Amino acid sequence: MSMPTPPPSKLPGSAAKEYDFYKVVQDYLDRAARVAHVEPYVQTILSQPKNEVIVNFPVRMDNGDIRLFKGYRVQHNNLLGPFKGGMRYHPQVALDDVKALAAMMTWKSALLRLPFGGGKGGIKFDPHSVSRQELQRITRRFTHALGENIGPEYDIPAPDVGTNSQTMAWMMDTYSNMVGSASKQMVKGVVTGKPVASGGTLGRTKATGQGIVFCILEWAADKGFNLEGSTMIVQGFGNVGSNTAVILSRLGVSAVAVGDHTGYMYNPEGFNAHKLQDYVEANGGIAGYPGGKPITREEFFATRADIFLPCALENQVGAAEAASLNVKLVAEGANGPTHPSGEKILLEKGIDLLPDVLANSGGVTVSYYEWVQNKRSETWSEEDVDARLEVAMKRAYHDVADFARAKRCDMRIAAYALALQRIEAVYKEREIFP
Repeated sequence: MSMPTPPPSKLPGSAAKEYDFYKVVQDYLDRAARVAHVEPYVQTILSQPKNEVIVNFPVRMDNGDIRLFKGYRVQHNNLLGPFKGGMRYHPQVALDDVKALAAMMTWKSALLRLPFGGGKGGIKFDPHSVSRQELQRITRRFTHALGENIGPEYDIPAPDVGTNSQTMAWMMDTYSNMVGSASKQMVKGVVTGKPVASGGTLGRTKATGQGIVFCILEWAADKGFNLEGSTMIVQGFGNVGSNTAVILSRLGVSAVAVGDHTGYMYNPEGFNAHKLQDYVEANGGIAGYPGGKPITREEFFATRADIFLPCALENQVGAAEAASLNVKLVAEGANGPTHPSGEKILLEKGIDLLPDVLANSGGVTVSYYEWVQNKRSETWSEEDVDARLEVAMKRAYHDVADFARAKRCDMRIAAYALALQRIEAVYKEREIFP
């Protein structure tokens, strides 16, 4: 299986040079806490992660050299259940960004009513700079270095930028060889996003994109908007962006502009999302795809469309990009793609925004279904997985939309506030030990 090509931390011309992702997430937490009237002590507890694990581990490279790698696992909160979140392989992986992403996982799990907490991790390196054999050794040594800091009832990793189902298979196999032969079959749930044959679930690969589409369908129903014949622009064409575009194309939505770390392209007739997905899988990016003409990043953001899907990395939509956008809806497929300055402009322009905490939570939801199947030694059909996901995403969408209307706040603050209220309720019931 080929590794997905992750976009670099900052795509060409990204929104801002200096961006404190962790502070941005904390500011949302502060605003949501005021709206939800959350007890100060609950906000204090949630303001920092419970654990921050940093490991430095050696790996023998193909040429015989020993290279030291730095890996992270931030465990934000496990009040509602085991820590849960992805593992990112990227040159820009840093502690504060991982802390921000771990906190977001806490909010997603609470918002979707999953019995999970929030975690995130990764290794600071470029997975495309090493061979497949080196990648496997790096993954296995990282898993071994984490040791008992992960586990199916404690902390459950999943794929993220630069990782995929193959990475998870290596992690699971390494972990299962650390627990003793009598427990090997009981620990498949140590990671989710595994290949189906190795205990993964049907529907997981497209889960984040499918979840976004369910949210967009509810938004369209709310607004009386007809998706058939509408248009979209998509930034980032990896797992999330490509699957969202493919599913929406079946509903009659045409992708007229796409972009990723290799460039931006335009086709007024609409791209064939399936063919472009296959091309990116084979070539690592959209550059060179014959079905469209190259455009600049500025031209991409100025392309008129009905829906914009930012599915690359954080901090891509700043004030300039938001001012250029001519769309009705922004549905965040990435985590933190919209800078607060950009979000302010979008809301002032009357552009609806489906926040990441809601829109891209299909991945963790289907990860939960995979975990449950592993615990029960069951295999669910893809139709069953999709049906459960549809119920969960639609319920979450209406919870957030109703709260936003009632409190007269935007959807992002509503999503954070609902998550905070659910966590606060448990802290009040259980109180603080000792």
